[in-house]
Amino acid sequence: MANRIPEDVLLAILAIVRDRVSGVSGPDLLKALPVGVPVRTLQYRLKHLVVDHRLIRDGKGRWARYRIPDVATGAMVREDPDAPAIPLSKTGTRIRVTVRKAPARRQPVGYRRAFLDDYRPNQSCYLSEQERAHLALVGRSPVADQPIGTYANHVLSRLLIDLSWNSSRLEGNTYSLLDTKRLIELGEEADGRTHLDAQMILNHKEAIEFLISAPADIGFNRHTFLNLHALLSNNLLTDSTASGRLRYIAVAIEGSVFDPLEVPQLIAENFDQMLATAAAIHNPFEQAFFLMVQLPYLQPFDDVNKRVSRLAANISLIQHKLTPLSFTDVPRDTYTEAMLGVYELNDVALLKDVFLWAYERSAARYAAVRQSLGQPDLFRLRYRTELRELVSELVRTCVARRDAAARIAAWSAQAIDVEDRAHFAAIVEAELINLHEGNFARYRLRPSEFSAWQSVWRIRDKA
Repeated sequence: MANRIPEDVLLAILAIVRDRVSGVSGPDLLKALPVGVPVRTLQYRLKHLVVDHRLIRDGKGRWARYRIPDVATGAMVREDPDAPAIPLSKTGTRIRVTVRKAPARRQPVGYRRAFLDDYRPNQSCYLSEQERAHLALVGRSPVADQPIGTYANHVLSRLLIDLSWNSSRLEGNTYSLLDTKRLIELGEEADGRTHLDAQMILNHKEAIEFLISAPADIGFNRHTFLNLHALLSNNLLTDSTASGRLRYIAVAIEGSVFDPLEVPQLIAENFDQMLATAAAIHNPFEQAFFLMVQLPYLQPFDDVNKRVSRLAANISLIQHKLTPLSFTDVPRDTYTEAMLGVYELNDVALLKDVFLWAYERSAARYAAVRQSLGQPDLFRLRYRTELRELVSELVRTCVARRDAAARIAAWSAQAIDVEDRAHFAAIVEAELINLHEGNFARYRLRPSEFSAWQSVWRIRDKA
């Protein structure tokens, strides 16, 4: 007979978790307990509390975090009591009530191929015509006549921070918005946070830049999605070879009674069918939402599936020159419950409530950002790729101030129209002069690269 765990020991663990609104990891619990406890003993006690529905575990392995369930419903406590509540439809409310029941009271289900097969592009629609029209109205950008990616590039610095933070936050990341800003702009990790949290955010930054840097080459194909997964999962998976590769192992979803597809051949077939279906959808908002539904439902990767779906939802928005979706202010518990509705009920209503509200929130956010930034310089927009490429090259090769003009002129002679070269050179020189630790990330430079160049660039100042 197994030894009974003393109730006061369990209550001590619960008291610590209750004080951590955003949840707590096993290592943090070990540090917080007043009496030293072996790791395996703590793991056994945590497992007991989870099985007894006194704790909820998010994630697995080293990513596992524990939180207190709502006593009345069994749902996760909202991580931020002041977070705005998303208005729910009647169907969305019913889904929420259903998935908040204890797992033992929910019907186990497996993957249904028909959920994908029954969707007919431009005939089946998750979003109504009225909803699509409304999103088009709020998502219009002021650069509709400019090249693809112009608007996303115009708000890139804000988008890198907002989307990296919000998408990571929905996975339980503990970084604050200011922590994220310092990490992305200065390369400084926050004190008291794990390296894993920093890695997750930096992966988001790289993945967002991948989507924006060459939007014409990005599409609903294996190249895009496998590389997007590789960037988002870099240095985070137990099996490093699983990064950028379709799944061939069984996986389970914590807190859900849904069993994802297990046969590798079928996973690959459904993955290709999902991408082909997405590519055939004409409306960019329907396209974005389709991926948010179907990609996590298939679980084509070992992990990081929802992160891929959230960034992939921006592909069609970027390509159609619309406001990006950054999931600003989306409550984590509502998003989690919405995904459970897709997994277990094949019902998208609650996730649609989240999507519609999140896009309106993002559109309002970037409308304010646009006002603060002013109207974009059309000349800089025209040569934005060349500008980024040249400045990055000059910094990475540590060009000194005295050599800059000649290098700019030589480079411009090969890539810039004759009548524009003088103005282009003036802009490049101004960018180099005004480059500092708070803005070099826009050129995809590493802190070490910027620091090495800066030491050479400043030499003349001291002469």
